[in-house]
Amino acid sequence: MTATTTAAAGVRVAALADIPPGEGRAYVVEGAAGPTQVAVFHHRDGRVSAVDAVCPHSGGPLADGQIDSCVVVCPLHLNTWDLRTGASTSGQAPVRVHGVVVIDTPDAPDGPQVHVTPAP
Repeated sequence: MTATTTAAAGVRVAALADIPPGEGRAYVVEGAAGPTQVAVFHHRDGRVSAVDAVCPHSGGPLADGQIDSCVVVCPLHLNTWDLRTGASTSGQAPVRVHGVVVIDTPDAPDGPQVHVTPAP
């Protein structure tokens, strides 16, 4: 699923509950350089990570890839990227790492909200 958001840095993309633990979702976020496709991952330990949503190798949807504590695996050709640095662990070009935070707003009816700051 891809959702479009507007605004600059730190935009809300989803409720944390919309991203099941162990999975990712893709969002389009408006940044200073224009719209950016971002894959946001909700780790089983509650952390969140965000990297470019498109595999630089052949355009695979990284949000659909499997993750562990620090790596995402592209579902097309099984190339891998470190979610903390964006560096490929399989010899491919790097992906950008985007800022992501979860903000727990007591008045939000759907719970904590995920906000992304696109990398330049």
